[in-house]
Amino acid sequence: MRLLIPLGLLLAAAGVQAQVWKCEVNGKTVYSDRKCEAKGEALNPAALQANSLDASADRAAIARSKDEAAAAAAQSQMERMQQAGAGPAASQNVCPTDRDIAGMETRASSISLSREAKSFMQDEIRRARQCQKGQGRYTAADWKISRDAQDAQSSLSGGADARRRAESMHSAADPSEGDRISRSADRRESRAAYCADLRARGRECPAER
Repeated sequence: MRLLIPLGLLLAAAGVQAQVWKCEVNGKTVYSDRKCEAKGEALNPAALQANSLDASADRAAIARSKDEAAAAAAQSQMERMQQAGAGPAASQNVCPTDRDIAGMETRASSISLSREAKSFMQDEIRRARQCQKGQGRYTAADWKISRDAQDAQSSLSGGADARRRAESMHSAADPSEGDRISRSADRRESRAAYCADLRARGRECPAER
């Protein structure tokens, strides 16, 4: 009976000098150590052995390529994470110029400003100088909010809302300033409650020092 076995086992058993036949039996391709009874062809075992070695080398090269690609992807991911972590700290902090601050000081000295508006303008000058010293992380859009709020202090209405918008912006851009703004707001609320109680009892609220 003709022996039909897988090619790899056949080569291992027969050695590189044995004759190998590639036969077609019932529509299927099989390999044998004997000549095909019907359709088939003789193969060179030495060539097949070389092809087997070449395939092993190809598989090793593919494995190395996959390892190198994985290492490159990991390195790229690490670099992106490092850049993302360093981005905010490395980004430029946009601040008012000395000329801008001089203009703010001029507006703050106006006698037409209310006490609250003047205090706000002085706070904005201080915040601008803090920014120049590297405190906080501001953008050009942030200082646009500040300028709009400064302009609103000269109007008869809208000044208080503009101050709150600017203070919210500063709280987001500079956590330290945000804490100061929060404490100041608490003091204002406490004073307002105190004055309301005095007025309810027919007394005047003393002026702030």
